[in-house]
Amino acid sequence: MAFSPEDAAARGRIDAVLAAHLSQTMGADAPSRARIQALIRAGQVTLDGRTIGEPGRRVNAGAQIVLTLPPPEPAEPAAENIPLDIVYEDEAVIVVDKPAGLVVHPAAGHAGGTLVNALLHHCGASLSGIGGVLRPGIVHRLDKDTSGLMVVAKSDRAHKSLAAQFADHGRTGALERAYIALVWGGPRAGGGTIDAPLGRSPQNRQRQAVVRSGGREAITHFEVLERYGRTDGDTSLASLVECRLETGRTHQIRVHMAHIGYPLVGDEDYGAGFRTKVNRLPEPAQSAARSFPRQALHAALIAFEHPLTGEVMRFESEPPEDLAGLIEAFRAIGD
Repeated sequence: MAFSPEDAAARGRIDAVLAAHLSQTMGADAPSRARIQALIRAGQVTLDGRTIGEPGRRVNAGAQIVLTLPPPEPAEPAAENIPLDIVYEDEAVIVVDKPAGLVVHPAAGHAGGTLVNALLHHCGASLSGIGGVLRPGIVHRLDKDTSGLMVVAKSDRAHKSLAAQFADHGRTGALERAYIALVWGGPRAGGGTIDAPLGRSPQNRQRQAVVRSGGREAITHFEVLERYGRTDGDTSLASLVECRLETGRTHQIRVHMAHIGYPLVGDEDYGAGFRTKVNRLPEPAQSAARSFPRQALHAALIAFEHPLTGEVMRFESEPPEDLAGLIEAFRAIGD
């Protein structure tokens, strides 16, 4: 859909200009302003031939605007026969080891091919409906390119119990989550706690950032497990770190580790400024780091109280093949 706002009164934010135009041309079928903003951030709008990503971009009369409206997505996700690595399952819960590259639930740009689609095929109608039609059974999530353990509720009773445990963040209950991350550099201390609130980045609304005001509480505990390529003093080229979450914010570990100066290897969103560190690595670590396609993060442990029996369930997962190979390449550097 292409148009050019000719009226000088049409000047303003591009999301508002589009919303007004679509309301006039499509009536009740017009997408909401929030939906238009999501389409802009997803790269579906061009201004004078250039793709833009900021809904607040100013528009002048005579500008050429092109909006690509994707085909309508189904109201409910469809069951899809996607293989699942099931670690444990009973009538109340299912624990899966999610591979990197798998989106957890349908969202803009990911109507299918998600963990939810796979769970609907495997579990049928038994998934809890509390999470809504797009997120049945989902009580927590992992980023698309983060691998590791997730627990999913198969009944509403289980969903309520697990949701309460995740809301408590393990402060008073059995919930426990641990991740392993390969990071650039090496904290001089053997570990520590990062207590820094998170919110949307003022520079890029699609990313998170440590913010001074208006952010949500975020606490990460970390411990250095291994150091690789020791340089001056007690610093290292890279380190293997275990992170334990006291809160569960979007991109929390990635943002927090970058905030203290040790971003994750392979993290293009929060560690792009550390790309040149690859040049300091000897082989085979250098080639392994250059070709690694994602952030080096794996959800290695999850523990929770079973919603029906009260038993504390604890599951651990070894890093998948790609991350295990990367870690071995770094171990070859030595300490």
